[in-house]
Amino acid sequence: MNIEKARFNMIEQQIRPWDVLSPDVLDMLVVVKREEFVPDAYKSLAFVDTEIPLPGGESMFAPKMEARIIEELKIKKHESVLEIGAGTGYMAALLAHKARHVTTVEINPELKAMAQKNLSAFGSANVEVVQGNGAQGWGDEQYDVIVISGSLPVLPEKFLQQLKVGGRLFSIVGVPPVMTAQVTTRKSDSAYDTVKVFETNVNPLREAILPPAFTF
Repeated sequence: MNIEKARFNMIEQQIRPWDVLSPDVLDMLVVVKREEFVPDAYKSLAFVDTEIPLPGGESMFAPKMEARIIEELKIKKHESVLEIGAGTGYMAALLAHKARHVTTVEINPELKAMAQKNLSAFGSANVEVVQGNGAQGWGDEQYDVIVISGSLPVLPEKFLQQLKVGGRLFSIVGVPPVMTAQVTTRKSDSAYDTVKVFETNVNPLREAILPPAFTF
């Protein structure tokens, strides 16, 4: 396989048509090598428009979704980022390429180790990989950007409180078969603005809060 040709085709045929047009984001997809974060058994799928299976029933987002998330969040070099769901570390590497520092939280020990190994090998020095359950928020620190790399039936209030004023939160909220990807911006201490970006259907985070059951 001609890796650079495959990467070029991924960008031109999958990612640009998905409204990812910022030159800095497109350039980043060339610099941050996706194939270096894909499990060995699935290297041939590194540039294919599909989710890639991971241990524990998890999966990598399709390339166009990863790129669209970065496009929508407009991350700046001075900003701090929290990611929930490290996976293989690829999204954290993309975020780290744009941000000052990334904390990525992974509940699965095998994936945590994989992400740490991949990020270290790639040279992403401004990423901290921690193990734990971040499905309901993480710690008490506030962040400029939060990325939830998995779906949630409902968005916990804690995530909104962890955004700095001016901060942006990417989340995928809902239940199968239709979920809404959205970006929420904190406008003030008490005001938030949420924009729906696209509809999708992805794996939920483990230990996510379930909505109240409907009863007659």
